[in-house]
Amino acid sequence: MDRIFNGSDLNQKTIFDHPSGLFVLFFTEMWERFSYYGMRAILVLFLTSSIMNEGWAWEREDALILYGWYTGLVYFTPLIGGVVADKYLGYRNATVLGALIMALGHGSLALEGIEQNFFYLGLALLIIGNGLFKPNISSIVGQLYKDNDPRKDGAYTIFYMGINAGAFLGILLCGYLGENIGWHWGFGLAGIFMFFGMLQFYFAQSIFGYVGLKPEKKDEKSSVNKTNKKITSIEWDRIHVILVFSAATIFFWWAFEQAGGSMTIFANDYTERNLTGESSLIFKTVNTIITIIPMIIITYVLIRLFKNIFQKYMLSNIFLGTSFVIIWAIVLFMLGFIPQNLIEYYTSNPKNHWAVPVYEKSYYFEFFKNYVPFELNANSVSDTEIPASWFSVLNSLFIILLAPVFSKIWASKYNPSGPIKFSIGLILLGLGFAFLSYGSMSIPFGAKTASVSIFWLVFAYLFHTLGELCVSPVGLSYVSKLAPVRLIGLMFGFWLLSSFFANLLGGFTGSFIDKVSASSGLSGFFLIFTIIPIVAGIIMFLLDGFLKKKMHGIK
Repeated sequence: MDRIFNGSDLNQKTIFDHPSGLFVLFFTEMWERFSYYGMRAILVLFLTSSIMNEGWAWEREDALILYGWYTGLVYFTPLIGGVVADKYLGYRNATVLGALIMALGHGSLALEGIEQNFFYLGLALLIIGNGLFKPNISSIVGQLYKDNDPRKDGAYTIFYMGINAGAFLGILLCGYLGENIGWHWGFGLAGIFMFFGMLQFYFAQSIFGYVGLKPEKKDEKSSVNKTNKKITSIEWDRIHVILVFSAATIFFWWAFEQAGGSMTIFANDYTERNLTGESSLIFKTVNTIITIIPMIIITYVLIRLFKNIFQKYMLSNIFLGTSFVIIWAIVLFMLGFIPQNLIEYYTSNPKNHWAVPVYEKSYYFEFFKNYVPFELNANSVSDTEIPASWFSVLNSLFIILLAPVFSKIWASKYNPSGPIKFSIGLILLGLGFAFLSYGSMSIPFGAKTASVSIFWLVFAYLFHTLGELCVSPVGLSYVSKLAPVRLIGLMFGFWLLSSFFANLLGGFTGSFIDKVSASSGLSGFFLIFTIIPIVAGIIMFLLDGFLKKKMHGIK
Protein backbone atom coordinates (compact mmCIF):
# COMPACT_ATOMS: atom_id res chain seq x y z
CA MET A 1 0.00 0.00 0.00
CA ASP A 2 1.26 3.46 -0.95
CA ARG A 3 1.74 5.32 2.35
CA ILE A 4 0.41 8.76 1.58
CA PHE A 5 -0.16 9.66 5.23
CA ASN A 6 1.59 9.06 8.52
CA GLY A 7 0.11 6.48 10.86
CA SER A 8 -0.93 2.84 10.46
CA ASP A 9 -1.75 1.03 7.22
CA LEU A 10 -5.44 1.37 8.01
CA ASN A 11 -4.99 5.13 8.23
CA GLN A 12 -4.16 5.15 4.51
CA LYS A 13 -7.82 4.39 3.73
CA THR A 14 -9.39 7.71 2.86
CA ILE A 15 -12.67 9.48 3.51
CA PHE A 16 -13.20 12.56 1.31
CA ASP A 17 -9.51 12.24 0.27
CA HIS A 18 -8.33 12.44 3.90
CA PRO A 19 -6.97 9.68 6.19
CA SER A 20 -9.41 7.67 8.31
CA GLY A 21 -7.57 8.76 11.46
CA LEU A 22 -8.65 12.35 10.84
CA PHE A 23 -12.26 11.30 11.37
CA VAL A 24 -11.44 9.42 14.57
CA LEU A 25 -10.12 12.77 15.79
CA PHE A 26 -13.16 14.49 14.22
CA PHE A 27 -15.59 12.57 16.44
CA THR A 28 -13.39 12.75 19.54
CA GLU A 29 -13.18 16.51 19.24
CA MET A 30 -16.89 16.65 18.43
CA TRP A 31 -17.83 15.13 21.78
CA GLU A 32 -15.36 17.33 23.64
CA ARG A 33 -16.82 20.44 22.03
CA PHE A 34 -20.32 19.08 22.73
CA SER A 35 -19.46 19.11 26.41
CA TYR A 36 -17.69 22.49 26.39
CA TYR A 37 -20.19 24.50 24.36
CA GLY A 38 -23.19 22.74 25.85
CA MET A 39 -22.05 23.76 29.31
CA ARG A 40 -20.98 27.24 28.18
CA ALA A 41 -24.37 27.93 26.56
CA ILE A 42 -26.19 27.69 29.88
CA LEU A 43 -23.47 28.94 32.25
CA VAL A 44 -24.40 32.65 32.27
CA LEU A 45 -28.12 31.86 32.08
CA PHE A 46 -27.79 29.55 35.10
CA LEU A 47 -25.83 32.10 37.12
CA THR A 48 -28.25 34.98 36.39
CA SER A 49 -31.46 32.94 36.62
CA SER A 50 -33.62 33.51 39.70
CA ILE A 51 -33.63 31.25 42.73
CA MET A 52 -37.20 30.31 41.79
CA ASN A 53 -35.83 28.96 38.50
CA GLU A 54 -33.10 27.04 40.34
CA GLY A 55 -30.43 29.54 39.34
CA TRP A 56 -28.03 31.50 41.54
CA ALA A 57 -29.51 34.96 40.86
CA TRP A 58 -26.14 36.60 40.24
CA GLU A 59 -25.83 40.10 38.80
CA ARG A 60 -24.95 40.26 35.09
CA GLU A 61 -21.58 41.87 35.80
CA ASP A 62 -20.52 39.14 38.23
CA ALA A 63 -21.71 36.32 35.94
CA LEU A 64 -19.84 37.73 32.93
CA ILE A 65 -16.64 38.18 34.93
CA LEU A 66 -16.77 34.52 36.05
CA TYR A 67 -17.56 33.53 32.46
CA GLY A 68 -14.51 35.46 31.27
CA TRP A 69 -12.20 33.87 33.84
CA TYR A 70 -13.46 30.37 33.07
CA THR A 71 -13.31 30.66 29.27
CA GLY A 72 -9.94 32.37 29.59
CA LEU A 73 -8.35 29.75 31.84
CA VAL A 74 -9.46 26.86 29.63
CA TYR A 75 -7.16 28.43 27.02
CA PHE A 76 -4.31 29.16 29.45
CA THR A 77 -3.73 25.62 30.69
CA PRO A 78 -3.06 24.27 27.15
CA LEU A 79 0.31 26.02 27.33
CA ILE A 80 1.22 23.75 30.24
CA GLY A 81 -0.50 20.74 28.68
CA GLY A 82 1.46 21.17 25.45
CA VAL A 83 4.78 21.15 27.30
CA VAL A 84 3.77 18.11 29.38
CA ALA A 85 2.83 16.21 26.22
CA ASP A 86 5.99 17.25 24.33
CA LYS A 87 8.32 16.10 27.10
CA TYR A 88 6.55 13.42 29.11
CA LEU A 89 3.12 12.02 28.20
CA GLY A 90 2.89 12.20 24.44
CA TYR A 91 -0.09 13.67 22.63
CA ARG A 92 -2.28 10.58 22.78
CA ASN A 93 -1.88 9.91 26.52
CA ALA A 94 -2.44 13.59 27.27
CA THR A 95 -5.62 13.59 25.17
CA VAL A 96 -7.07 10.55 26.98
CA LEU A 97 -6.19 11.89 30.45
CA GLY A 98 -7.59 15.32 29.64
CA ALA A 99 -10.86 13.82 28.38
CA LEU A 100 -11.26 11.76 31.57
CA ILE A 101 -10.67 14.78 33.83
CA MET A 102 -13.20 16.84 31.86
CA ALA A 103 -15.81 14.08 32.11
CA LEU A 104 -15.35 14.16 35.90
CA GLY A 105 -15.65 17.95 35.80
CA HIS A 106 -19.01 17.86 34.06
CA GLY A 107 -20.20 15.24 36.52
CA SER A 108 -19.25 17.56 39.36
CA LEU A 109 -21.16 20.46 37.78
CA ALA A 110 -24.27 18.27 37.63
CA LEU A 111 -24.10 17.97 41.44
CA GLU A 112 -24.30 21.75 42.01
CA GLY A 113 -27.80 21.35 43.46
CA ILE A 114 -26.39 19.21 46.30
CA GLU A 115 -23.44 21.42 47.18
CA GLN A 116 -22.33 24.68 45.52
CA ASN A 117 -18.66 23.77 45.89
CA PHE A 118 -19.21 20.95 43.39
CA PHE A 119 -19.82 23.68 40.81
CA TYR A 120 -16.45 25.33 41.43
CA LEU A 121 -14.70 21.94 41.57
CA GLY A 122 -16.26 21.09 38.21
CA LEU A 123 -14.98 24.32 36.64
CA ALA A 124 -11.48 23.60 37.98
CA LEU A 125 -11.47 20.07 36.56
CA LEU A 126 -12.68 21.33 33.18
CA ILE A 127 -9.89 23.91 33.09
CA ILE A 128 -7.21 21.31 33.93
CA GLY A 129 -8.58 18.64 31.60
CA ASN A 130 -8.89 21.02 28.67
CA GLY A 131 -5.24 21.99 29.14
CA LEU A 132 -4.19 18.42 28.46
CA PHE A 133 -6.74 17.75 25.72
CA LYS A 134 -7.00 20.83 23.53
CA PRO A 135 -3.46 21.45 22.20
CA ASN A 136 -2.57 17.81 21.81
CA ILE A 137 -5.45 16.53 19.73
CA SER A 138 -4.80 19.46 17.37
CA SER A 139 -1.14 18.40 17.22
CA ILE A 140 -2.11 14.88 16.15
CA VAL A 141 -4.17 16.24 13.24
CA GLY A 142 -1.17 18.00 11.70
CA GLN A 143 1.15 15.02 12.15
CA LEU A 144 -1.12 12.71 10.15
CA TYR A 145 0.09 14.44 6.99
CA LYS A 146 3.45 14.55 5.28
CA ASP A 147 5.37 17.82 5.27
CA ASN A 148 3.78 20.53 3.12
CA ASP A 149 0.81 18.35 2.16
CA PRO A 150 -1.61 20.80 0.50
CA ARG A 151 -4.53 18.97 2.10
CA LYS A 152 -3.57 20.12 5.58
CA ASP A 153 -5.59 23.38 5.47
CA GLY A 154 -8.60 21.37 4.32
CA ALA A 155 -7.97 18.80 7.07
CA TYR A 156 -8.14 21.43 9.76
CA THR A 157 -11.30 22.84 8.19
CA ILE A 158 -12.89 19.37 8.32
CA PHE A 159 -11.62 18.96 11.89
CA TYR A 160 -13.16 22.33 12.65
CA MET A 161 -16.43 21.08 11.24
CA GLY A 162 -16.28 18.34 13.88
CA ILE A 163 -15.66 20.97 16.54
CA ASN A 164 -18.76 22.83 15.49
CA ALA A 165 -20.88 19.75 15.01
CA GLY A 166 -20.25 19.08 18.69
CA ALA A 167 -20.92 22.70 19.58
CA PHE A 168 -24.17 22.62 17.59
CA LEU A 169 -25.47 19.50 19.32
CA GLY A 170 -24.19 20.55 22.74
CA ILE A 171 -25.80 23.99 22.66
CA LEU A 172 -29.03 22.60 21.24
CA LEU A 173 -29.48 19.67 23.61
CA CYS A 174 -27.79 20.89 26.80
CA GLY A 175 -29.54 24.22 26.34
CA TYR A 176 -32.88 22.47 25.88
CA LEU A 177 -32.47 20.28 28.96
CA GLY A 178 -30.98 23.09 31.06
CA GLU A 179 -33.65 25.71 30.32
CA ASN A 180 -36.66 23.37 30.21
CA ILE A 181 -35.95 20.53 32.63
CA GLY A 182 -33.16 21.54 35.00
CA TRP A 183 -29.70 23.11 34.84
CA HIS A 184 -28.04 20.02 36.30
CA TRP A 185 -29.50 17.91 33.49
CA GLY A 186 -27.75 20.12 30.95
CA PHE A 187 -24.45 19.93 32.84
CA GLY A 188 -24.77 16.15 33.25
CA LEU A 189 -25.53 15.47 29.58
CA ALA A 190 -22.31 17.27 28.63
CA GLY A 191 -20.33 14.90 30.85
CA ILE A 192 -21.89 11.75 29.40
CA PHE A 193 -20.74 12.50 25.88
CA MET A 194 -17.31 13.65 26.99
CA PHE A 195 -16.92 10.17 28.47
CA PHE A 196 -18.09 8.55 25.22
CA GLY A 197 -15.57 10.64 23.29
CA MET A 198 -12.73 9.49 25.53
CA LEU A 199 -13.62 5.80 25.08
CA GLN A 200 -13.99 6.13 21.33
CA PHE A 201 -10.52 7.70 21.03
CA TYR A 202 -8.83 5.33 23.49
CA PHE A 203 -9.90 2.14 21.72
CA ALA A 204 -9.03 3.41 18.22
CA GLN A 205 -5.76 5.25 18.88
CA SER A 206 -3.52 2.59 17.31
CA ILE A 207 -4.74 3.83 13.91
CA PHE A 208 -2.26 6.70 14.36
CA GLY A 209 0.73 4.35 14.41
CA TYR A 210 3.70 6.14 15.96
CA VAL A 211 2.04 9.57 15.73
CA GLY A 212 1.45 11.06 19.16
CA LEU A 213 3.21 8.37 21.19
CA LYS A 214 5.01 9.07 24.46
CA PRO A 215 8.45 10.59 23.72
CA GLU A 216 11.33 8.15 24.05
CA LYS A 217 14.80 8.94 25.31
CA LYS A 218 17.19 8.98 22.36
CA ASP A 219 20.96 8.67 22.10
CA GLU A 220 22.61 12.08 22.34
CA LYS A 221 23.94 11.71 18.81
CA SER A 222 20.51 10.96 17.40
CA SER A 223 18.98 13.68 15.28
CA VAL A 224 15.42 12.51 16.00
CA ASN A 225 13.32 14.27 18.63
CA LYS A 226 16.23 16.22 20.12
CA THR A 227 14.60 18.85 22.27
CA ASN A 228 17.88 20.69 22.86
CA LYS A 229 18.59 21.27 19.16
CA LYS A 230 19.24 24.95 18.53
CA ILE A 231 16.42 26.82 16.84
CA THR A 232 17.52 28.06 13.42
CA SER A 233 16.96 31.59 12.10
CA ILE A 234 14.31 30.32 9.67
CA GLU A 235 12.49 28.55 12.51
CA TRP A 236 12.62 31.75 14.57
CA ASP A 237 11.07 33.70 11.68
CA ARG A 238 8.25 31.17 11.44
CA ILE A 239 7.71 31.28 15.20
CA HIS A 240 7.42 35.07 14.92
CA VAL A 241 4.65 34.60 12.33
CA ILE A 242 2.83 32.28 14.74
CA LEU A 243 3.07 34.99 17.41
CA VAL A 244 1.65 37.63 15.04
CA PHE A 245 -1.22 35.34 14.10
CA SER A 246 -1.78 34.66 17.80
CA ALA A 247 -1.91 38.41 18.51
CA ALA A 248 -4.50 38.84 15.73
CA THR A 249 -6.67 36.11 17.23
CA ILE A 250 -6.77 38.00 20.52
CA PHE A 251 -8.79 40.72 18.80
CA PHE A 252 -10.89 38.13 17.02
CA TRP A 253 -11.84 36.00 20.03
CA TRP A 254 -12.18 39.01 22.31
CA ALA A 255 -15.13 40.08 20.20
CA PHE A 256 -16.34 36.66 19.04
CA GLU A 257 -16.68 35.22 22.54
CA GLN A 258 -19.35 37.75 23.36
CA ALA A 259 -21.57 34.97 21.98
CA GLY A 260 -21.69 33.23 25.33
CA GLY A 261 -21.80 36.47 27.33
CA SER A 262 -23.26 39.81 26.24
CA MET A 263 -24.89 38.35 23.11
CA THR A 264 -26.65 35.72 25.23
CA ILE A 265 -27.90 38.49 27.52
CA PHE A 266 -29.01 40.45 24.44
CA ALA A 267 -30.89 37.41 23.17
CA ASN A 268 -32.48 36.77 26.57
CA ASP A 269 -33.52 40.31 27.50
CA TYR A 270 -33.66 42.44 24.36
CA THR A 271 -35.17 40.33 21.56
CA GLU A 272 -38.70 39.29 20.74
CA ARG A 273 -38.52 35.54 21.34
CA ASN A 274 -42.24 34.87 21.86
CA LEU A 275 -43.82 33.70 18.63
CA THR A 276 -47.48 32.99 17.90
CA GLY A 277 -49.56 31.47 15.11
CA GLU A 278 -47.82 31.32 11.76
CA SER A 279 -44.53 32.59 13.23
CA SER A 280 -44.57 29.84 15.81
CA LEU A 281 -45.22 27.17 13.19
CA ILE A 282 -42.55 28.52 10.86
CA PHE A 283 -39.96 28.54 13.65
CA LYS A 284 -40.81 24.97 14.69
CA THR A 285 -40.57 23.80 11.09
CA VAL A 286 -37.29 25.60 10.46
CA ASN A 287 -35.88 24.39 13.78
CA THR A 288 -36.75 20.83 12.82
CA ILE A 289 -35.06 21.18 9.43
CA ILE A 290 -31.86 22.80 10.71
CA THR A 291 -31.58 20.17 13.42
CA ILE A 292 -32.24 17.10 11.31
CA ILE A 293 -30.09 18.03 8.29
CA PRO A 294 -26.80 18.46 10.24
CA MET A 295 -27.58 15.22 12.10
CA ILE A 296 -27.95 13.44 8.76
CA ILE A 297 -24.67 14.92 7.49
CA ILE A 298 -22.76 13.90 10.62
CA THR A 299 -24.32 10.43 10.58
CA TYR A 300 -23.22 10.01 6.96
CA VAL A 301 -19.62 10.81 7.99
CA LEU A 302 -20.00 8.24 10.80
CA ILE A 303 -21.12 5.56 8.33
CA ARG A 304 -18.14 6.30 6.07
CA LEU A 305 -15.81 5.87 9.03
CA PHE A 306 -17.53 2.62 10.04
CA LYS A 307 -16.93 1.18 6.57
CA ASN A 308 -13.19 1.82 6.87
CA ILE A 309 -12.35 0.82 10.42
CA PHE A 310 -15.22 -1.06 12.11
CA GLN A 311 -13.66 -4.51 11.87
CA LYS A 312 -10.35 -3.38 13.34
CA TYR A 313 -11.73 -1.03 16.00
CA MET A 314 -15.07 -2.59 16.81
CA LEU A 315 -15.22 -1.50 20.47
CA SER A 316 -14.41 2.11 19.63
CA ASN A 317 -17.10 2.20 16.99
CA ILE A 318 -19.66 0.56 19.27
CA PHE A 319 -19.18 3.38 21.78
CA LEU A 320 -19.38 5.92 18.96
CA GLY A 321 -22.49 4.31 17.47
CA THR A 322 -24.18 4.07 20.88
CA SER A 323 -23.61 7.76 21.49
CA PHE A 324 -25.27 8.57 18.16
CA VAL A 325 -28.28 6.41 18.99
CA ILE A 326 -28.71 8.36 22.24
CA ILE A 327 -28.26 11.69 20.46
CA TRP A 328 -30.84 10.82 17.81
CA ALA A 329 -33.30 9.77 20.52
CA ILE A 330 -32.88 13.06 22.41
CA VAL A 331 -33.16 15.09 19.20
CA LEU A 332 -36.35 13.33 18.13
CA PHE A 333 -37.79 13.70 21.64
CA MET A 334 -36.97 17.40 21.70
CA LEU A 335 -38.56 17.98 18.28
CA GLY A 336 -41.69 16.03 19.20
CA PHE A 337 -41.18 13.08 16.88
CA ILE A 338 -41.15 10.98 20.04
CA PRO A 339 -44.18 12.21 22.00
CA GLN A 340 -43.42 13.37 25.50
CA ASN A 341 -46.52 11.56 26.71
CA LEU A 342 -47.20 8.93 24.07
CA ILE A 343 -49.82 6.93 25.99
CA GLU A 344 -51.88 9.95 26.93
CA TYR A 345 -51.68 11.28 23.41
CA TYR A 346 -52.95 8.13 21.74
CA THR A 347 -55.58 7.57 24.41
CA SER A 348 -57.06 10.99 23.94
CA ASN A 349 -56.93 10.91 20.15
CA PRO A 350 -56.24 7.45 18.71
CA LYS A 351 -56.45 8.70 15.12
CA ASN A 352 -53.40 10.90 15.53
CA HIS A 353 -50.12 9.52 14.27
CA TRP A 354 -46.75 10.94 13.13
CA ALA A 355 -48.41 13.08 10.50
CA VAL A 356 -51.71 14.59 11.50
CA PRO A 357 -53.88 16.41 8.96
CA VAL A 358 -54.68 19.88 10.11
CA TYR A 359 -57.63 21.53 8.49
CA GLU A 360 -57.06 25.10 9.64
CA LYS A 361 -56.58 27.63 6.90
CA SER A 362 -53.07 28.97 6.52
CA TYR A 363 -51.55 31.57 4.25
CA TYR A 364 -48.15 29.88 4.23
CA PHE A 365 -46.62 26.45 4.59
CA GLU A 366 -49.80 24.49 3.88
CA PHE A 367 -47.76 21.42 3.11
CA PHE A 368 -45.93 21.54 6.40
CA LYS A 369 -49.12 22.16 8.35
CA ASN A 370 -50.52 18.96 6.89
CA TYR A 371 -47.51 16.69 7.10
CA VAL A 372 -45.07 17.78 9.77
CA PRO A 373 -44.86 15.76 13.02
CA PHE A 374 -47.79 16.18 15.36
CA GLU A 375 -45.91 18.30 17.91
CA LEU A 376 -45.29 20.94 15.29
CA ASN A 377 -48.91 21.35 14.26
CA ALA A 378 -50.73 20.35 17.42
CA ASN A 379 -49.73 23.64 18.99
CA SER A 380 -49.50 25.69 15.81
CA VAL A 381 -51.59 28.49 17.23
CA SER A 382 -49.97 28.51 20.67
CA ASP A 383 -47.06 30.61 21.77
CA THR A 384 -43.51 29.44 21.23
CA GLU A 385 -40.69 30.95 23.26
CA ILE A 386 -37.31 30.55 21.59
CA PRO A 387 -34.72 29.63 24.27
CA ALA A 388 -32.04 32.30 24.64
CA SER A 389 -29.33 29.64 24.28
CA TRP A 390 -30.77 28.57 20.91
CA PHE A 391 -29.18 31.47 19.03
CA SER A 392 -25.69 30.19 19.83
CA VAL A 393 -26.62 27.15 17.72
CA LEU A 394 -26.57 29.33 14.61
CA ASN A 395 -22.79 29.69 14.63
CA SER A 396 -22.23 25.93 14.70
CA LEU A 397 -24.98 25.34 12.14
CA PHE A 398 -23.40 27.77 9.70
CA ILE A 399 -20.00 26.13 10.29
CA ILE A 400 -21.38 22.69 9.44
CA LEU A 401 -23.02 24.01 6.27
CA LEU A 402 -20.19 26.27 5.11
CA ALA A 403 -17.01 24.47 6.24
CA PRO A 404 -16.99 22.11 3.20
CA VAL A 405 -17.32 25.16 0.91
CA PHE A 406 -14.37 26.90 2.54
CA SER A 407 -12.35 23.68 2.48
CA LYS A 408 -12.83 23.54 -1.30
CA ILE A 409 -11.91 27.23 -1.70
CA TRP A 410 -8.67 26.82 0.30
CA ALA A 411 -7.76 23.88 -1.95
CA SER A 412 -8.42 25.86 -5.16
CA LYS A 413 -6.49 28.48 -7.11
CA TYR A 414 -8.45 31.17 -5.25
CA ASN A 415 -6.71 30.32 -1.98
CA PRO A 416 -5.40 33.60 -0.46
CA SER A 417 -2.43 33.86 1.90
CA GLY A 418 -2.77 33.30 5.65
CA PRO A 419 -2.54 37.00 6.58
CA ILE A 420 -5.21 37.89 4.01
CA LYS A 421 -7.51 35.18 5.40
CA PHE A 422 -7.04 36.65 8.86
CA SER A 423 -7.76 40.13 7.52
CA ILE A 424 -10.99 39.03 5.86
CA GLY A 425 -12.06 37.13 8.98
CA LEU A 426 -11.57 40.10 11.31
CA ILE A 427 -13.45 42.48 9.02
CA LEU A 428 -16.38 40.06 8.64
CA LEU A 429 -16.53 39.71 12.44
CA GLY A 430 -16.74 43.47 12.83
CA LEU A 431 -19.53 43.66 10.25
CA GLY A 432 -21.48 41.08 12.26
CA PHE A 433 -21.42 43.36 15.28
CA ALA A 434 -22.43 46.27 13.02
CA PHE A 435 -25.77 44.47 12.51
CA LEU A 436 -26.26 44.28 16.29
CA SER A 437 -25.27 47.91 16.72
CA TYR A 438 -27.74 49.04 14.06
CA GLY A 439 -30.50 46.73 15.27
CA SER A 440 -30.28 47.99 18.84
CA MET A 441 -30.40 51.71 17.97
CA SER A 442 -34.07 51.86 18.94
CA ILE A 443 -33.43 50.58 22.48
CA PRO A 444 -33.48 53.44 25.04
CA PHE A 445 -30.30 54.12 26.98
CA GLY A 446 -30.11 52.01 30.13
CA ALA A 447 -33.12 49.83 29.26
CA LYS A 448 -33.09 46.40 30.90
CA THR A 449 -35.48 44.82 28.41
CA ALA A 450 -36.62 45.36 24.82
CA SER A 451 -38.17 43.46 21.92
CA VAL A 452 -36.07 43.95 18.79
CA SER A 453 -36.14 41.52 15.87
CA ILE A 454 -34.26 38.26 16.27
CA PHE A 455 -32.99 38.60 12.70
CA TRP A 456 -30.26 41.01 13.81
CA LEU A 457 -28.81 38.15 15.84
CA VAL A 458 -29.15 35.78 12.89
CA PHE A 459 -27.21 38.16 10.60
CA ALA A 460 -24.58 38.72 13.28
CA TYR A 461 -23.98 35.01 13.77
CA LEU A 462 -23.76 34.46 10.00
CA PHE A 463 -21.03 37.07 9.56
CA HIS A 464 -19.23 35.90 12.71
CA THR A 465 -19.18 32.38 11.27
CA LEU A 466 -17.82 33.54 7.92
CA GLY A 467 -15.07 35.34 9.80
CA GLU A 468 -14.36 32.36 12.02
CA LEU A 469 -13.84 30.07 9.02
CA CYS A 470 -11.19 32.48 7.75
CA VAL A 471 -9.31 32.58 11.07
CA SER A 472 -9.62 29.64 13.41
CA PRO A 473 -9.07 26.50 11.25
CA VAL A 474 -6.56 28.43 9.15
CA GLY A 475 -4.65 29.39 12.27
CA LEU A 476 -4.54 25.79 13.48
CA SER A 477 -3.18 24.71 10.11
CA TYR A 478 -0.46 27.39 10.06
CA VAL A 479 0.70 26.57 13.57
CA SER A 480 1.05 22.95 12.49
CA LYS A 481 3.02 23.95 9.36
CA LEU A 482 5.20 26.70 10.85
CA ALA A 483 6.12 25.25 14.26
CA PRO A 484 9.32 23.16 14.65
CA VAL A 485 8.24 19.52 15.02
CA ARG A 486 9.95 19.16 18.41
CA LEU A 487 8.05 22.22 19.71
CA ILE A 488 4.65 21.71 18.11
CA GLY A 489 2.81 21.04 21.39
CA LEU A 490 4.35 24.16 22.94
CA MET A 491 3.42 26.26 19.90
CA PHE A 492 -0.18 25.06 20.02
CA GLY A 493 -0.14 26.00 23.68
CA PHE A 494 1.02 29.52 22.78
CA TRP A 495 -1.62 29.67 20.08
CA LEU A 496 -4.33 28.85 22.60
CA LEU A 497 -2.77 31.24 25.14
CA SER A 498 -3.95 34.08 22.92
CA SER A 499 -7.49 32.83 23.49
CA PHE A 500 -6.85 33.04 27.25
CA PHE A 501 -6.20 36.77 27.01
CA ALA A 502 -9.05 37.20 24.53
CA ASN A 503 -11.65 35.46 26.68
CA LEU A 504 -10.47 37.15 29.85
CA LEU A 505 -10.67 40.57 28.20
CA GLY A 506 -13.93 39.65 26.48
CA GLY A 507 -15.60 38.68 29.76
CA PHE A 508 -14.28 41.83 31.46
CA THR A 509 -15.44 44.08 28.60
CA GLY A 510 -18.80 42.30 28.40
CA SER A 511 -19.36 42.94 32.12
CA PHE A 512 -19.67 46.66 31.30
CA ILE A 513 -22.78 46.09 29.17
CA ASP A 514 -25.06 47.80 31.69
CA LYS A 515 -22.73 50.75 32.32
CA VAL A 516 -22.02 51.39 28.63
CA SER A 517 -25.66 50.96 27.59
CA ALA A 518 -26.67 53.49 30.26
CA SER A 519 -24.38 56.16 28.77
CA SER A 520 -24.16 55.21 25.08
CA GLY A 521 -26.90 52.63 24.57
CA LEU A 522 -26.57 49.02 23.50
CA SER A 523 -25.83 50.32 20.02
CA GLY A 524 -22.74 52.07 21.37
CA PHE A 525 -21.72 48.94 23.27
CA PHE A 526 -21.77 46.75 20.15
CA LEU A 527 -20.09 49.50 18.12
CA ILE A 528 -16.93 48.89 20.18
CA PHE A 529 -16.82 45.33 18.87
CA THR A 530 -17.43 46.60 15.35
CA ILE A 531 -14.57 49.07 15.08
CA ILE A 532 -11.69 47.25 16.78
CA PRO A 533 -11.80 43.98 14.74
CA ILE A 534 -12.09 45.93 11.47
CA VAL A 535 -9.02 48.03 12.37
CA ALA A 536 -7.12 44.84 13.27
CA GLY A 537 -8.16 43.32 9.94
CA ILE A 538 -6.78 46.30 8.02
CA ILE A 539 -3.45 45.98 9.88
CA MET A 540 -3.20 42.27 8.98
CA PHE A 541 -3.84 43.19 5.33
CA LEU A 542 -0.94 45.66 5.42
CA LEU A 543 1.37 43.04 7.00
CA ASP A 544 0.72 40.44 4.28
CA GLY A 545 3.96 40.87 2.33
CA PHE A 546 6.15 41.05 5.45
CA LEU A 547 4.67 37.90 6.99
CA LYS A 548 4.88 35.86 3.77
CA LYS A 549 8.64 36.53 3.69
CA LYS A 550 8.93 35.35 7.29
CA MET A 551 7.21 32.05 6.40
CA HIS A 552 10.07 31.06 4.05
CA GLY A 553 7.98 29.22 1.49
CA ILE A 554 5.23 27.86 3.76
CA LYS A 555 1.86 28.45 2.10
